[in-house]
Amino acid sequence: MPLLFLNEKSCGVTCDPDRADAAMADLVDAVRAVAKEDPGETSLVSEVALKSLEIAEGYPVGKWIGASPKNHVRWQRLLGLRNRSPVRSVFPEPDADGHLDYRHGGEEVQALGAAHFMDAVAVSLPVSREWQTSEVSIERSELVELDDGSLEFEHETVDVRHISALPHVEEHLGWIRAWSLARAVTGRQIWERRADLYPSLQFLPRTEAQFSNLDARWVVPVRRCLERLDAAAAAWDPATAHEPEWRSKVTPEGETRKRVCRFEDLDGQWETFHLHARFTPGAGRIHFRPVGEDSKLRIAHVGGKIRPDL
Repeated sequence: MPLLFLNEKSCGVTCDPDRADAAMADLVDAVRAVAKEDPGETSLVSEVALKSLEIAEGYPVGKWIGASPKNHVRWQRLLGLRNRSPVRSVFPEPDADGHLDYRHGGEEVQALGAAHFMDAVAVSLPVSREWQTSEVSIERSELVELDDGSLEFEHETVDVRHISALPHVEEHLGWIRAWSLARAVTGRQIWERRADLYPSLQFLPRTEAQFSNLDARWVVPVRRCLERLDAAAAAWDPATAHEPEWRSKVTPEGETRKRVCRFEDLDGQWETFHLHARFTPGAGRIHFRPVGEDSKLRIAHVGGKIRPDL
């Protein structure tokens, strides 16, 4: 289902009631426009229940509802959406993002981080200029396990889909519709829809069981990793480059580990699939090899780091 994460940093700020009313009007119109694309399935996710929300400093939602008949109508429209709280209640597991830290302006952000982690959309009250945009950049820190088993934090700036008014919905409408049509919320669904979701990737039969048994915490990270590999393969011209220009970190295995990356290929021959992309939490790996004659990437392993005894 489409998940809209309400940015807690846009609530409870100092502003006059008229400005808060206008911001709520914009937000309600925007989230209802998204919900029209998938009626009955859209959820507005907030850290606190909507009935406990403080729209602006000293202006709780109950006071806002009673301020005018129009506000009461908007509240009834909001109630037509499924509200889920707290933010982590929609995660595959409550601690699924325990290896991640998201910040904006140096402050930890829950909803914006969750929207990125879950490959979803953040929504805000447009009470300040920084939330009057269709995309918000935040800082992401991720604890990753390296090939030698050591741990380190990797830092990057990521962009989050963001909506606070109707024009932003228009900008994301293509993605919203595509998501609704091709949603894959389990590993099994990724496998069943792989041809439509990733037309530039091929999969060895052995990966079917890996997708079917995929840890729930890995569904979104794997889906995102495959999307980047597919995009790289789609733009690849084997006549001019021996491998694609990667959209994410891709590294080869060292010589001593290549022997554990050999698998029976589609033609019955054994090949080495030593190139791999990483995903977290844990030491998630997708092993593959470029297939120049098909201009595709062939996936051989989706799961944890390959151990010598596997």
